[in-house]
Order: sequence, then C-alpha cells, then structure tokens
Amino acid sequence: MTYGRLLLALAFLGLLAAAGYAAWYVTTPVHVAAFPAQFEVPAGSGLRAAVRRMEQAGIEVRPALFELMARALGREPEIRAGFYEVPAPATPLQLLDKLARGEVMQAALQVIEGSTFGQLRAVFDASSVLRHETAGLSDAELLLRVGASEKHPEGLFFPDTYVFDRGSSDLAVLRRAYRLMQERLAQEWAQRAANVPYRTPYEALVMASIVEKETGRAEERDRIAGVLVNRLRVRMALQADPTVIYGLGKSFDGNLKKVHLKTDGPYNTYMRRGLPPTPIALPGQASLRAALRPAQIDAFYYVSRGDGTSQFSRTLREHNRAVSQYQLKPRRR
Repeated sequence: MTYGRLLLALAFLGLLAAAGYAAWYVTTPVHVAAFPAQFEVPAGSGLRAAVRRMEQAGIEVRPALFELMARALGREPEIRAGFYEVPAPATPLQLLDKLARGEVMQAALQVIEGSTFGQLRAVFDASSVLRHETAGLSDAELLLRVGASEKHPEGLFFPDTYVFDRGSSDLAVLRRAYRLMQERLAQEWAQRAANVPYRTPYEALVMASIVEKETGRAEERDRIAGVLVNRLRVRMALQADPTVIYGLGKSFDGNLKKVHLKTDGPYNTYMRRGLPPTPIALPGQASLRAALRPAQIDAFYYVSRGDGTSQFSRTLREHNRAVSQYQLKPRRR
C-alpha cells in the first residue's frame, strides 16, 4: 500500500470512528448525580450558560461535546430561558430538545373565591415560584401595570387556579387574572336578566362580591341574590354584614357588634342604601351569574339557620319569627 493510500485509509477510519462516537454520545443517557435534577437558564443567556447550569446541577453533559452538538444541529439560537427539571435518565439529544422547546417546569397558584385583594396580594408575595415585580408597588401603581382603568383593586381579579412557567412574573399572572375577570363579567353581563337594576357591569361586580360573601350554601346563591336585588329595586337597605366587616378593615376582631352597624361609613349597608362603592371580595363565576340572573323570589329577608342554609321571608313579621327561632342573639338583617 502506498503512503498516500495509507493516509486516506487512516482518515476514513478516523471519520468512521468519529461518527460512531458522535452517535454513541447523542443517544447515551448522561450521568446525573440525583433525580430529579433542576436548573435555571437565566433570561438573556444562551447555550453556554445552559450547559454550565446543567453541570452545576449534577447533569454531566460533557460541555464541549454538548455545545458542538447544538451548533452542528443548528439549535443553539433556540435555547430558551426558564426553570427546567430532569426527572429521569435522558440523552444529550433529549436534553437539547427540552431546552430548545422550552419545556420548563410548571407551577400553580390558587386564588380562592371570596378572598380580598389584600389576601390575594399576600399569597402572591409569599410565592417562591414567581418573580416579584410588584414588590414595592402601591395598589394604584399595580393597577396601572396590569392595564386596569379602575381606581380600586378589590374584586377585579378572577379567582381560579393559575398554571404558569416557574419563574414567571407575578405581574403577568395578575394580568391574566384581571383580563379573565373582565371576560367573565362581560359574558355574564351579555346574558343578564332584563330587569336587573344595575347601570354598569361594575355595579353587578359589586353585587356579585356581596353574594359571594353572604352565601353559605352554593345552591342558595341565586336566592340570596334575588333577595338583595329585591331590596335594591325598592331602595331598601341591603343590610349585609360582610360589607360592614369589609369597611372595618384590620380593626375587625371577628366580633361584629351593634355599634359597628350604627357607625356610618361608605360600606355600612345598614346606614346607607344602595350598593357600596366597590366590591368587597373576589367573586367567582357562580356569584357573577347569580347577581346578573337572580332567582325570581318574593322574599325581602333571610337569616342563617346555623347550618349554612338560610330561612327566607316575605315580610318583616315572618323574618322576626325566623330570627327568634334560629338566632340566639336576634339582629334584623
């Protein structure tokens, strides 16, 4: 064999060996120190940072080979930021695909029906899976950042379970909650009963928040709304305890007293007729629907039976009898 042919044969064998090694590398699971392995690719970073974070998390991808593979396949520009988890053995090719597809870890946050905005904000502030862009913002500044035109934040965010990429901005999730409330309110407003006494969707939102807090049993929600709407129509005081409690704010100690009911304020629906100036909580879909499609009921009163249900009455005399029967300390509502 001539010298030239020998060099050509050696080069050919080298290519075969390199190709074989490359095939072995991309299809062989990498060593991982412990499962599940988690790492973050920071926003604005790229392939090299992703490789470094994987190595720091105990995912031994052989950095030079991994970067060479990504560039050879043209996927380097596709690397996406976020929190990632490797729950089981994976090959370099599978890891690259995960990074390029942005298969980041998911997280969830539950906003509970009947929560106040203050309670919602506390839940968001305490979350370890959100990026806190609202820190230090006043309520007014926060409303501007989520695109709200309203001046008061109460009732504007829809209670639901929100699933998002771990590390997402709290503002982004709040924007979703605000837009979802706007959508749900608009849907119910479009299907409202012809005779509901609200001038605007916002007034319906205020009523829905009262219904949310006044209802002990879900099946009574539309009847509670029916009574409150009846009162509103004839300009009778709503006399809803939750509005008074909301107005007391942090000074409320859990014991609603007669003096509270006789102290005037914008949220005291014993002293003032009509709706309070803002919602008092975050109403869910069922309360929105009840406020806009209340039951046709001839009652003007209700009182708790003590088991979560209510006794409905048409007249004050009937109501007073119900109060005597079901309440140890009668108080007209």
